[in-house]
Amino acid sequence: MELLALAAVDWARAQFALTAMYHWIFVPLTLGLGVIMAIMETIYVRTGDEKWKHTAKFWQTLFAINFAIGVATGIIMEFQFGTNWSNYSLFVGDIFGAPLAIEGILAFFLEATFISIMLFGWSRVSKGVHLTATWLTITGATLSAFWILVANAWMQYPVGMEFNPETMRNEMTDFWAVAFSPVAVNKFFHTVTSSWGVGAAFVVGVGCWYLIRKRHIDFALRSIKIGAIFGLVAFLLTALTGDGSAYEVTQKQPMKLAAMEGLYEGQQGAGLVAVGVLNPNKKAFNDEVNPYFFKVEIPNLLSLMGYRDAYAFVPGIKDIVEGGYTLPDGTAALSFNEMRERGKIAHQALSDYGVAKQEGRDTDAANHEMVVKENFKYFGYAFLDSETEMIPPVGVTFYAFHLMVMIGGYFILFFAVIIFFHRKKKLHQTKWLQHVGLWSIGLAYLATQLGWLVAEFGRQPWTIQDILPVRAAISGVSTGNIIATLVIFMLIFTGLLIANITIMTKQIKKGPDPLASEPQ
Repeated sequence: MELLALAAVDWARAQFALTAMYHWIFVPLTLGLGVIMAIMETIYVRTGDEKWKHTAKFWQTLFAINFAIGVATGIIMEFQFGTNWSNYSLFVGDIFGAPLAIEGILAFFLEATFISIMLFGWSRVSKGVHLTATWLTITGATLSAFWILVANAWMQYPVGMEFNPETMRNEMTDFWAVAFSPVAVNKFFHTVTSSWGVGAAFVVGVGCWYLIRKRHIDFALRSIKIGAIFGLVAFLLTALTGDGSAYEVTQKQPMKLAAMEGLYEGQQGAGLVAVGVLNPNKKAFNDEVNPYFFKVEIPNLLSLMGYRDAYAFVPGIKDIVEGGYTLPDGTAALSFNEMRERGKIAHQALSDYGVAKQEGRDTDAANHEMVVKENFKYFGYAFLDSETEMIPPVGVTFYAFHLMVMIGGYFILFFAVIIFFHRKKKLHQTKWLQHVGLWSIGLAYLATQLGWLVAEFGRQPWTIQDILPVRAAISGVSTGNIIATLVIFMLIFTGLLIANITIMTKQIKKGPDPLASEPQ
């Protein structure tokens, strides 16, 4: 039975990961392309140049195709919280459901109301009204992302809530603490700015394809100019918000940071690994095997990024498991065994509370409730059997993080080069750069997927940090049912992705309205 339960957890995780990764193929392009098309339409309204109108219309068509399929995958993902993760939903539904409900009521309806005006209102409403509808459409999409990211950030850093032992549920006590926690704010800006970069890479890449084919040259150069400038700004902001995210991870999820850096032994004035290869022979956090084959570090940078102090102590995996080091607030960090013991105290007190309530011993119940609340921050550790379970997959987290950073640095250089060649009026003659631009679309998508791998693999084994591990969040659904729906979803999502690529490719091959392609 235990093996069956573990298999069910693994298959449920695989199904959710599949849905999330497919969904995230569509979302970044929606967020990035939405802003770019709105900028192009703004230029049209300000200048009255019809070519900008038809340029904006072309990108809006691609936006609409991508947007529609992204909505379909997102709805399926939200339903899985009720089907495969019902224990999670029961435990935190009062909190987790609030931002998702707001996303559905406010943001989704904002998008749905104005996207029709944007797509079909060019000749039916004034320029100003249409431009407003375009900006409100992408504002709605961005707000939708905000509330979903608030929900995800709360899983990483649960705040603004209190556990009610009578209902066995976590209940929201401070909505604004949940909505605007530092983790949520940083996650939102980092995710959105990186999505802008995906949209910019897409626009530049498609523009380069037209240059390679010697078609719609004027349209392509005009689109590339906007895309490259916007992309450079986007990736610079992504780097800035990434620094903020790294700081929050250090403060709130030190084990994730240690996995991101492959840091097993804590260091005073720790360096940031620029390039490194992990040693696969490193099997345990406390063995004597060197975790690296080789690495190149930037001295003191990890301490500086994580604590704003170049000589601060950064705990490694071994330190976090064994405890004893000094926390920023001056207290000593607890070991895994100490945290698990406090978690067991919370579990036992919760059980005793229920018995006391049934027997009408209100004073005893109040005392047990106090014990639960005092130890609740370690509640999830009681579900874990050994210290190795609190360590996320180091290899996946490390390589995903460093490859993501490298790609981000590449795009800053890439967009700067594109802008330089565009200003020199040599871009349409530089074949190698055109091909680089086309193939860079895939790199942008890879970077944004890697970001989510870091975020989600890095917080394992938790669905809610320190409170609820994945194994305790699963529904009582049979493994066979999960596997069957996984296969069905895989087929559906793959079909949707193929349809999306096919339709968008046909639209790109068709090209923009001739008016958008006339030389200036």
